[in-house]
Amino acid sequence: MAYFTYGVKVPKERVAVLIGKKGETKKQIEEATKTKLSIDSDEGDVKVEGEDPLNLYITRDLIKAIGRGFNPDIAMLLLKQDYVFEMMDVSDYANTQKAMLRLKGRIIGKDGKSRKIIESLTETYICVFGKTIGIIGEGEAASIARRAIESLLAGSPHSSVYKWLEKRNREIKQRDFEERKMM
Repeated sequence: MAYFTYGVKVPKERVAVLIGKKGETKKQIEEATKTKLSIDSDEGDVKVEGEDPLNLYITRDLIKAIGRGFNPDIAMLLLKQDYVFEMMDVSDYANTQKAMLRLKGRIIGKDGKSRKIIESLTETYICVFGKTIGIIGEGEAASIARRAIESLLAGSPHSSVYKWLEKRNREIKQRDFEERKMM
């Protein structure tokens, strides 16, 4: 049986979260994905080993998600078949530190309101960490959340983005209703 390895870099301040209390999170990931993790706490280097390339790919995304600020319990949703992890780099939209802070603020909103609205309208989880914005959710929902965030980063008014999200939400619910009716 072939053996595969992946290397993943995790910010040093997130290594403890990846390992978890008494190694619980690391052990949980290893058991759920049938992989072995070797973590260099000083450098933030994580080596993932396993026999199934698909499991390695999922494990890599799971580790990246935890590294980008997600709670391990939310990152574990990536083990579900339909869930994906998307990551956006805010520095693609900002050329100064001040602009980056302003854009991150647009995504988070006052007291996290903007982020919460996007999460609830798309049924996704969003995490703003460092220069990145991470999204975890079912494929189509994550893609819609990404478009909404890209619109905000590009300067669209919050109200327009929320209206668009609400419209998309209604369309999806209508489609799901129609599909169930046909069964």
